[in-house]
Amino acid sequence: MVEPKSLTQIISEDDFLVLMNAPCKQFFSVFFLFKRRNEENKEITRKFYSNLTQESEYLESFMDQYGARENKKWNFFVECLASIRNLSIAAFFTRHILDRYPYYNLRESSEKENEFKNSCHNVLIFLNQSILSLFQELYSEIEENGLKISIDSDVQIEFSDIESNKRLPCNVAEDEVKDEEERVIEVCEKIKHISRLMNDTKIDQTNDISELKLAVLKTYNEKRARIHKNLIHNIQSDFDTHIKNTKLEVSHQELKVLRGYVSMPLHLLEVSLWMAHFYERHEDEIRPGENRKRISIIVNKDVLLNKIINFGFFYSQYFINEGNILAGEILKCFAKVVTVELPVPKPLGFHARPCTLVSIIARQHEDMDLFIVIDDKKFSAKSVMSLLQLGGLVADKGYQVVLFEGEKRVIDDIKLLVKHNYCEEGEIPSRLSYLREYQKS
Repeated sequence: MVEPKSLTQIISEDDFLVLMNAPCKQFFSVFFLFKRRNEENKEITRKFYSNLTQESEYLESFMDQYGARENKKWNFFVECLASIRNLSIAAFFTRHILDRYPYYNLRESSEKENEFKNSCHNVLIFLNQSILSLFQELYSEIEENGLKISIDSDVQIEFSDIESNKRLPCNVAEDEVKDEEERVIEVCEKIKHISRLMNDTKIDQTNDISELKLAVLKTYNEKRARIHKNLIHNIQSDFDTHIKNTKLEVSHQELKVLRGYVSMPLHLLEVSLWMAHFYERHEDEIRPGENRKRISIIVNKDVLLNKIINFGFFYSQYFINEGNILAGEILKCFAKVVTVELPVPKPLGFHARPCTLVSIIARQHEDMDLFIVIDDKKFSAKSVMSLLQLGGLVADKGYQVVLFEGEKRVIDDIKLLVKHNYCEEGEIPSRLSYLREYQKS
């Protein structure tokens, strides 16, 4: 019986060198320009980082096509190549943040703005030096493996960004979008939600290496960055679909600023994501190995950890919290105060449990007031003690209904609570799921 021939043909390492020449020459042409621009202290543009990423991906794909990751002679080369790609993406978004910052018109003091920009520049210096060190290691690898590449260092390959300090007139006809105000309220509520979510695991800046390492390994990792980034990206998408270039945005200039406070944490989380990805995939903390040990010598892991936490995650939380403050101010502009008559809890009236749940709903909408009105006297629903005092008055006078006064969205949640008899039977509707966290605590 004749054995079938394998569809995969094994080529010699010498034959592979011949195939490597052309893609490597193209890749290292970019490397030498990158090296020269760093030596001359010239700015590396977004377009340059983009091309660097593209060339890294192309060469990495070429190497994978020939199984280089499974070859002892070339597997470290591919590891370095993937590292360059990851750090180039992080550098691209850091450069993008610096380029776009002036157009966001954020409400930061000049001191805070300078502090942040200096942090961005320091991150770029670290990323550029790390990329350069990895490049040099790559070049040593190909020479050691017997590949000779002749590069014309005088060839000028420029990747300049289009000049962006001049703008066309802003004269797009503003659209009318159905339920514009409701869309603004939804976006603001989503910003407040992600702000609370990010603050649940508060990020404090620290220079303690053991704390930084534990934070990246356990909490502020690629997975966390991706979850938060996707949530914020959805908010930006909603804004651009329903608010951007509408008459409402033109008449409320703070909405343009709000979008900046969404974009900033989005891009900062991109930086965090790719630096954390590099740490988790190519450093030696999670999966020890010879290649990762060599990478950890080339790229300073302590500085990398510092940039992941003290730059990427810290400032993403800072800017989303600033956006949260602005969202609260905008919500007050769009607040629709209503008054509704609703029954008291049965059979025990306003005792501790219903008072606590009403108070949680009121505090959930922290920028809005909610009152219960009895005999023209207002009781703040944010205070459990105030509600218990009201409960005694309601019981003494035998009232079966009370007036709730507050912003429509708060009242809608209260109506749902009342519909379920203030959850006296214990069942909490899904829309009020935040009350379950209270039960657990």
